[in-house]
Amino acid sequence: MKNARTLLFLAVAASVLVASAAFHSAAMSAAASASASLQSAQPAPSIASVLDRDISAVEKQIVDAADAMPEDRFNFTPESLNIPGSNYKGVRSFAVQVKHIAASNWFIWSPLPGDKLPEGLKDDGNGPANLQTKADIIKFLKDSFALGHKGAATLTAENMLQSPANSKSTRLHLAEFGVAHAYDHYGQMVEYLRMNGIVPPASRSKSE
Repeated sequence: MKNARTLLFLAVAASVLVASAAFHSAAMSAAASASASLQSAQPAPSIASVLDRDISAVEKQIVDAADAMPEDRFNFTPESLNIPGSNYKGVRSFAVQVKHIAASNWFIWSPLPGDKLPEGLKDDGNGPANLQTKADIIKFLKDSFALGHKGAATLTAENMLQSPANSKSTRLHLAEFGVAHAYDHYGQMVEYLRMNGIVPPASRSKSE
């Protein structure tokens, strides 16, 4: 009787192990199938999507930094601090830094989609003089990045090394140069924020 019970126990245990193995195999197969389906559902990266992602990254940092500067400090310039041993005479104010980025975006990226420059925009590096309020300047900034996204969408593996009309640079160079230029001035915006006791949004902890 004891041997019969032992054999019955072993038979039941073996059945459980087999069932468990089959369930595990089925679960793994289902998970692999779901993962494959998810990957196949995501579009493959392209020249346009990679450049668009780069533009989005610098856009977020710059727009957030511009928004972080209070309205009453938007025209701040380090020259006003009179730091001993420094020489900030004639440097751009925070507002002009933002307008400069936006204006440069227009000049750099407009050849990609073939868009015309905003009326009255001059190539003096300072952006439109008539834009004075924080809200108007940030709108101008956001519009310039919208142009960047529009321009990035025109790039393909076939045309990225071609020059668009009214430009001697390749499409790829124009797209990435706009990003590099924006990051350069983002660094200056960060310093201006720090001089006003403001931690740049990108440098804040999640709890802030």
